Amino acid sequence: MASGSAAYLRGQAISPPPVRGDISVAELVDGTFLAYNAGRLRDACRLFTTKMLEADCTVGLSLTGALTPAGLGMSTIIPLLEAGFVDWVVSTGANLYHDVHFGLGMSMHRGSPFADDVELREHGVVRIYDIVFDYRVLLDTDVFFREVSRLPEFQRPMSTAEYHYRIGGYLLERERALGLERKSILGVAHRCAVPLYTSSPGDSSIGMNVAALALTGSALRFDVSADVNETAAIVLDAKRRGGQSAVLIAGGGSPKNFVLQTEPQIQEVLGIDERGHDYFLQITDARPDTGGLSGATPSEAVSWGKVDPDHLPDAVVCYLDTTVGLPILAAYALARHAPRPLKRLYDRRDELIARLRAEHAAARGGPVSA
Repeated sequence: MASGSAAYLRGQAISPPPVRGDISVAELVDGTFLAYNAGRLRDACRLFTTKMLEADCTVGLSLTGALTPAGLGMSTIIPLLEAGFVDWVVSTGANLYHDVHFGLGMSMHRGSPFADDVELREHGVVRIYDIVFDYRVLLDTDVFFREVSRLPEFQRPMSTAEYHYRIGGYLLERERALGLERKSILGVAHRCAVPLYTSSPGDSSIGMNVAALALTGSALRFDVSADVNETAAIVLDAKRRGGQSAVLIAGGGSPKNFVLQTEPQIQEVLGIDERGHDYFLQITDARPDTGGLSGATPSEAVSWGKVDPDHLPDAVVCYLDTTVGLPILAAYALARHAPRPLKRLYDRRDELIARLRAEHAAARGGPVSA
């Protein structure tokens, strides 16, 4: 061995065992995911399981891409919520809208990415790459959202978390009436009191239906300022209680920014002394060299105050399809870590906002406003 080389050769020797037919996901990851993006996924699984799932760590999940139509809500996200592995969520509205199809007993089907879309349109079939479903699924889901959103309890401005929580309660009732169980993220999040936020609430069929009701006099409005402050309050509380804050980013886009901007909101805008998220884990197919937020690296996030620079060595980015990486990550974590007590952050929103308001007032040297 050449002099001085020992420091570079400390890593595990690459000598994996043969893959067996009965191997578990966790064994596969630990034993054979040794290099390239498989190696990064192994790093991600271990970071998530050994550090992000510590009892005092609050985990925020961001979701982009058409994950729920592909069944990842039922297969992956719901188990993570129920195990207490995800404490709050920022999602595209589309993921939550398509999630509701399953809670209403509607079906989506495997299809072909090479189908004739003109022919599909003529037969009333909608395609999301290799997923197909009846156009009436959209119409019937729209009816559900409009019927529920017309109710008196919705006739006021509210955060998207409150809107989704209330919708989730009605969706649970529909599931029970249909003899269904654990079909929708919205229903399970309601039961587990996990707040669900949408960073761009007008950019989905949920927002479109709420906008349609506004034309007929509905007073329902999404309070995006409440969303910004509530998510910042969640992160601040995690730190002030002596714990840590982690972000699990599935994809990129607006939800990625929204889950990360909590720290600039705390530090830059509110003037509160803070350091950034402690753990950053992203699964993405976006490149950093295009300058887009989806591919922006954790080291770039440090420059914005989004990530604590002292924890940068713990940050992991896996460059692969979320529909592959997220289920493997979840299976690994569920095999290697016991469930955590639910933090039920939705139930604590008023308390969290009160802390944020008090620290903001102290930072600007003024009294706490009501």
